[in-house]
Order: sequence, then structure tokens, then C-alpha cells
Amino acid sequence: MASAATPTRDDFAKLLDEQLGGADDGGFEGRVVKGTVTAIENGMAMIDVGLKSEGRVSLREFSRGEDEPALSVGDEVEVFVDRVENADGEAMLSRDRARREAAWDKLENEFGEGKRVEGRIFGRVKGGFTVDLDGAVAFLPGSQVDIRPVRDVGPLMDMPQPFQILKMDRRRGNIVVSRRAVLEETRAEQRSELIDKLAEGQVIDGVVKNITDYGAFVDLGGIDGLLHVTDMSYKRVNHPSEVINIGDTVTVQIIRINAETQRISLGMKQLESDPWGAVAAKYPVGAKVTGTVTNITEYGAFVELEAGIEGLVHVSEMSWTKKNVHPGKIVSTSQEVEVMVLEVDSEKRRISLGLKQAQRNPWEEFAEKHPVGSKVEGEVKNATEFGLFIGLPGDVDGMVHMSDIAWGISGEDALALHRKGEQVEAVVLDVDTDKERISLGMKQLEKGAPAAGGAAVDGLKKNDVVTVTVLEVRDGGLEVQAGDDGATGFIKRSDLGRDRDEQRPDRFQAGQKIDAMVIGFDRSKKPNFSIKARQISEEKQAVEQYGSSDSGASLGDILSEALKKQGE
Repeated sequence: MASAATPTRDDFAKLLDEQLGGADDGGFEGRVVKGTVTAIENGMAMIDVGLKSEGRVSLREFSRGEDEPALSVGDEVEVFVDRVENADGEAMLSRDRARREAAWDKLENEFGEGKRVEGRIFGRVKGGFTVDLDGAVAFLPGSQVDIRPVRDVGPLMDMPQPFQILKMDRRRGNIVVSRRAVLEETRAEQRSELIDKLAEGQVIDGVVKNITDYGAFVDLGGIDGLLHVTDMSYKRVNHPSEVINIGDTVTVQIIRINAETQRISLGMKQLESDPWGAVAAKYPVGAKVTGTVTNITEYGAFVELEAGIEGLVHVSEMSWTKKNVHPGKIVSTSQEVEVMVLEVDSEKRRISLGLKQAQRNPWEEFAEKHPVGSKVEGEVKNATEFGLFIGLPGDVDGMVHMSDIAWGISGEDALALHRKGEQVEAVVLDVDTDKERISLGMKQLEKGAPAAGGAAVDGLKKNDVVTVTVLEVRDGGLEVQAGDDGATGFIKRSDLGRDRDEQRPDRFQAGQKIDAMVIGFDRSKKPNFSIKARQISEEKQAVEQYGSSDSGASLGDILSEALKKQGE
């Protein structure tokens, strides 16, 4: 029996051609295959992959990783077949391509499963960095390096670290990765673990990491909490830097934990005793206290009475005399002021204060120093269509009505005699402290003018019948003067007579003398006269003296009889 012939190299090549369809059909090209290192010379490794000729691969392609062992003859390695045969008859092989193809296969599986991958940042490109994912090169955008902007990426270079694949396209050879996504996920896991260990009301120490206008972020050991400026102290804090600094270790209380957003609210004032507990007893309504102006707004000023206790002085309670003035023109920040407690609401933590109430009412003070009839001097502050406003001592104003400016001329003409800024003299006619009004008269200072005050003026009393002279005829009645130089008063249109036909001012003339009854005095002590009241009084007296209409006699008969007896 003939022995089987030993297979030759050509037999193996023929068998391989049969399995792969022949070398000429390109079955090897574009594939990763295993080969054996047959020789190492001149920095190149000769590798046999079972083709007609061997291929050469640079040793540098086998030494990318520090942990990869040195290459030796006989080692089995994977390489990528670029071409089966080049112009020199050699196979074109690549260890790098083989590594990349293997890496792509692995990365596609990990991307599909959402797993993290390990890589090294090895280069900088426009807009980001390049990352070696065990042979495959990925792009790391600058915004995906860290949670916060990183100024120096040097410490992160060539260091094995995890990445998350955001997008990959094998056909185009594109891979985009993120280091930030890994950090955020890790941070979220750590936050969840830490939050589970925290509880509302818990007191804990932390380190101030950052300060903003509205508060500070405190590191509680891997998780940050917000300490709002309003929870730093019971007293007013304009900026957090007034209380704490970055790097300070502070003791805080956990006020609130939001499990959904993983946000933690902290407080410092909650660890102090609440000063509002004894406010009502310490600051009763009506008490005068001293405080410091801490803040000024358009609607008023805040005054600190003690640490943590502030009250508001509303703009309407700031000054007796300065109306519609910005609070900043009355008080200034840090100024010490005396105020009166007007209202206390401990539940709403509000105290209403009054600045003007802590001072003397200027109208009461004026009335004491300048009683009715006193002579005063001041500057004309304003001239209106109905009178003059005069600046008086105590920063108050008094008004001279147009009818009290001068004798013998109309109010309009009297107003025209005076201008703003003029110094004038006047007499006090009336002071109403409740309505904050002072009535003045200028014509009363003229020679022969009646004195103000008293229940009677120039001997005039209520119900007196006197002869008056018409000074001025107006639509509403008559301006009259008792006697030749007596007190001036007024007869209203309705008091010019009993009958409607008699109640016409135009039937009188200036200088005409008529009899009228004093029916009272106005607030400025000027007498009011009435012709109608005199007529009614005379008729009543006639009936009482000369008969009664009940007897059948007419009122005309009674008056006729009275006139006859007066004639006798």
C-alpha cells in the first residue's frame, strides 16, 4: 500500500484558495486575519498570514500600549490585509488597522448596550480633543470635557479614563464621546446616595464653595446645598459676603430637600433664637424707640430696632410738613432716628413705625406760640385763585383767603397786589390742628380793622340788629361792614329777604346802608348778617306786643296797629 504523500506548501495554498475562493478574488483584502511572526529585522516584523508571500509591519504598530509585551518570532498576531500583493509581490498588512477594526467591533457593541468605554486623550484639535479608544480615534468636544469649564486639560492627557459614546458612524469613521456625561452620571449617583443619608431639620457642617448675590453654595461632603441670603440671619443682609466668605466652614440646618430635583435648601438663622418672639411686649404700640435706617425705597424707609428686627416707616408717616417727597430726602442710610411704634404684627413679622409721630405736631406747637389774634410774618410761598399761602415758623403754611387780603377791593384785585416770594404780615384768624390748617388775615391789620377772636367782634353779639354798609355786591351775597369802621361780615343771598324776589344781590349797591341781624360768626370770627332774620324777628315781636292772628286779625292789621302806636 503506497504511503500518502506529505503535503507541500503549494498543497496548503491550494486548499486555502479552495476555502476562500482564491487569493486573486480578494477574499483576504479588507479583513482582519491571524498571522505568525516569522522574522524581526530592521524595525520590521515579517508576518505570514497564509498568502503566497509574507507581509511586513513596522514594530511601532505593536508598541502603542505600555502594557503590551515585546514582539517575538513565532508570536501569533492579528493584522489587517490592505492588499494581497503589491508591486514587490508582498502582502500589505497593518497592525493599526487590525486594532481599529477590532476596536470598532467592540465599541459598536458597547454603544448599543449604553456602556462606558475607556480611552486616553492624546491630542488637541479645533473645537475639542482626540481620544484613543484602544485603536479607534474619537472626537471629544470641548464642552464635554467636564461639568464646569476646564482651563488646563494637561493633567487629563494620556490618562486612562471612562467616556460615554454620544454618536458613532462606522462608514464615515466618526465617533463622538463625552467625559462630562460620565461625571454627571457619577455625580448624580453620589448625590442620590448622599441625599438618602440627609434629613430635613438635620444640623450639619459644610464648606462655602461659591457666593452669589442671592446666597451661597455650601459643600456638604460631595453634594451642594443653597444657603439663601434671607436664611443667613434674622437681621438684614444686603450681600452674603457680609456674613460668610469662600472657604469658611459653617454650621447649617437642612430646611428642605427636593428629592426630584435633588436640591437642598439650607439655613443659618434657624439655629439662632427668633427675636420676633418677644417683639409685641418689647415694642408696644405708642412707644418711642431709636433705630438705624438700613434701607430706603420709594414707599418708605426700613429702620432696624435691634439685630433681626426691622420696621417700616411708610412715606406718609415720615414728615408732618413734607408731603409727596422721596424718603431719601428726609432720611439717609445708617442714620439714627427716633420713631414711634404704630402697629405690630408678630405673625407676619411686620412693624409699622412713624417718624413724624416721634416729633411734636407743628400745628399744635404753632397754636401754642401764636394764638388767634397774634401777628405773624412770612414769605408768600404760592398764590392761587382763592388766596395766598404764607410760610410760617415751624415749617408750616398758613392761608390768607382772597376776601381777607384787603378792604374795599375785590378778592381778585387784592390777589393781584402780591407775588410769590414777597414778605408779608398777617394776623392769625384760626388754627385747626386736626385738619392741619391755619387761617390768616392781612386786611385785619389795616387801621380800623376789627380784632380777631372772642365771641363778639367790636361789641357785636349774636341776634344784635345793626346798620351795615354794603362794601361789595357778589353773586352769592353782600360783603358788608358794621358801622363806619366796624367788623366786616357777609350776608348770603338766601338771607337778603324773606321773599324770593328780595333775594337778589343786584337790588343793592355798594355804599348802601341797611339793617341786618347778627346770626353768628364763622371760623375766622367774622360776623354773618341776615336781613331775613331781622324781618322774622320784627314780625315775631309785633305779634307778641300787639295781638294775635288767632283773634281773626290779619298780620297786616297787627303790623298796621303796631306802626300807629309807634307813631304816637
